[in-house]
Amino acid sequence: MTSDLHRKPDPAPRILVVRTGAMGDILHGMPAIAALRQAFPQAEIGWVVEPHWAPLLETSATAKPRSAERPLVDRVHFAETRAWSKHPVSSTTLRSILRLRRELRAQRYEIAIDLQGSIRSAIIAKLSGAKQIVGPAKPREKQATWMYGTRILTQAEHVIEQACEIASALGVWLLPAQVSLPVDAEVERWAEAQIDVQTKGHGVLLAPSAGWGAKQWPAERYGELASRLGRNGYSVLVNAVDEHDPLAAIVVRTSEGAATPVVASIAQLIALTRRMRLVIAGDTGPLHLAAALQTPVLGIFGPTDPVRNGPYGTRSRVLRDAGSVRDHRRHAAPEAGLLRISVDQVETAALELLENNA
Repeated sequence: MTSDLHRKPDPAPRILVVRTGAMGDILHGMPAIAALRQAFPQAEIGWVVEPHWAPLLETSATAKPRSAERPLVDRVHFAETRAWSKHPVSSTTLRSILRLRRELRAQRYEIAIDLQGSIRSAIIAKLSGAKQIVGPAKPREKQATWMYGTRILTQAEHVIEQACEIASALGVWLLPAQVSLPVDAEVERWAEAQIDVQTKGHGVLLAPSAGWGAKQWPAERYGELASRLGRNGYSVLVNAVDEHDPLAAIVVRTSEGAATPVVASIAQLIALTRRMRLVIAGDTGPLHLAAALQTPVLGIFGPTDPVRNGPYGTRSRVLRDAGSVRDHRRHAAPEAGLLRISVDQVETAALELLENNA
């Protein structure tokens, strides 16, 4: 392992962050960069992200740096990684990569921090032309280390704290800092209307989907939970991916009329989550979004370990069966331990959180 923790830090470094997706992973990296911003208020910070996730960093490409519309970074650079994967050898992909390279090099970044730990993210960091490339000593894809001049052996358990360890390579030891997410005035008005019409200040948001089936608590149980919360006087919204979201449809159908689906963009989901009394979800983006916004959360975990990537920095409860084993293979069926978590258990934990948040 190599590290620059003992060198005198530059008071105004030009820093590039590479973490292209997905929602939860980007949110997990933000407290480290917020801490960097506090430690180096004069720093110029850019972030490379997949365009789909840009609303986590800015309201629009014209947003001013360090404003409510782009609070964390000075610049946002787009890596069209989804399109690259679909057409890896096309001329369009080559032009996109060269455009990103020119854009990054024009900013003369001195340090690139790869929080993703993949071969692709490490190459993007290298393309920036930064003299110092920082990454984890044990990345997700070990070949990524070939690009790193500074390799940090992380020892913390939670991924948010691991990101702080990596970012500490700039010479200052960092602790996770509170994150500010973009504020879009028009979207905030939309969220206020939703609250007034749907929840009247007693809103609970359910997010039944997850990255893969093994992490998904059954939608029918979310529906029964919504019914019970409705009988307790709470208004339940269901985060729907789109108008045809099958999981959201099951939740609504089995909720006895208690649940209302809401199709929201990322920006709208941010604004809506700010106003919720509680968010209930598995290990998925909306759960980590709620934690970043300091909205109380109830996590329903199965094959992923909440010690490593559970809700962080907000009032929370996590339910996980003692028999669940950490397993990141993308099985389609819900993990056996997850299925042993009952609606009764989730209802009890939810009502305790809600009553304490009254």
